[in-house]
Amino acid sequence: MQLSKLSKGLKAAYGGSNVVNRVRHFDGWIDRAFADDTGANRYDHTDTVTEYYDLCTEFMVFSWSESLHFTPLAPGESLEDSQIRHQRLMITKLELQEGMTAVDVGCGVGGPMRRVMQETGVRVVGVNSNVSQIEKAKSLNAEAGLERLADYVACSFMDMSGIEDGTFDRGYAIESTCHAPDKAGAFAEIYRVLKPGALFWGQEMCLTDKFDPDDVGHQAIKRDLMHGVALKEIATTDEVDRALEAAGFQVEEGTDLAVAEGDPAVPWYRPVERRYGTLGAALSRIPLGRQAYIGATRLAEALGVFPKGSADVVGFMDLTAAAFVAGGRTGIFTPLYCFLARKPS
Repeated sequence: MQLSKLSKGLKAAYGGSNVVNRVRHFDGWIDRAFADDTGANRYDHTDTVTEYYDLCTEFMVFSWSESLHFTPLAPGESLEDSQIRHQRLMITKLELQEGMTAVDVGCGVGGPMRRVMQETGVRVVGVNSNVSQIEKAKSLNAEAGLERLADYVACSFMDMSGIEDGTFDRGYAIESTCHAPDKAGAFAEIYRVLKPGALFWGQEMCLTDKFDPDDVGHQAIKRDLMHGVALKEIATTDEVDRALEAAGFQVEEGTDLAVAEGDPAVPWYRPVERRYGTLGAALSRIPLGRQAYIGATRLAEALGVFPKGSADVVGFMDLTAAAFVAGGRTGIFTPLYCFLARKPS
């Protein structure tokens, strides 16, 4: 049943395109991004991020969950239970109440969005430049009976000009603004669409104080992470705070939850390093399982079950998973810098 769903999702996402060529083109995005091209073919990072999620979303949902983010882990929990606990922390911090309207900045396929709507009755508007993800979020929200509380705006969060100033009571961005080519610009646009006094929660992928810019190994890990996750740059936690303040926000809290919460014996990258949770759920995440997954995907391609090129997508996702583990083991990278900021009244 799950494989049939994945097959259908991949065919819809790829739409008969040449996936092999698309993966090759994606592989060269960093070289294009940092070339001094100011002509008609000038690099647009939003296009790269959109392509990243077009290629990877179906596999992410299949092997990770409908909530496409990392989370502090606790012994005995499943990944999904950890994500629910983490999302409930956000709900508490944002003081969400029925009758409010919140903006989900970079809503993905709506995993956290559904948690917010189910548990608070808050109306949520999902902003996303990836139309395929919006369509999947709509479908999953309808399946959950939550369509009455959901709305969507297909645009980049760098330019939400279709949304009026001061529209939302609350806002959150979970592993989305890390993709912004200009973080202060992204926060300024989020600031604009929030009401005075509104709270804004974010979860950012960041470099930690352990990152040494003169260390060749550290720079290699950083580049692999940037390449594999379509990050134009990786900010430090201080740079995130300064960007928020430049946009006008008051930063009320800022904590790396990879360090501050959970059992240190269960690092955030455990699910892609070795078994965490039930064996079935872990198989497609751990290194040996990912290699078997690549082989199985090639077989599915040969049988016409998956589109040609699907295994190439899984291959570069495997390299990205290895980069996450390297960043986590060295301590130079965290996907769990979480902040709470307020737009002044």
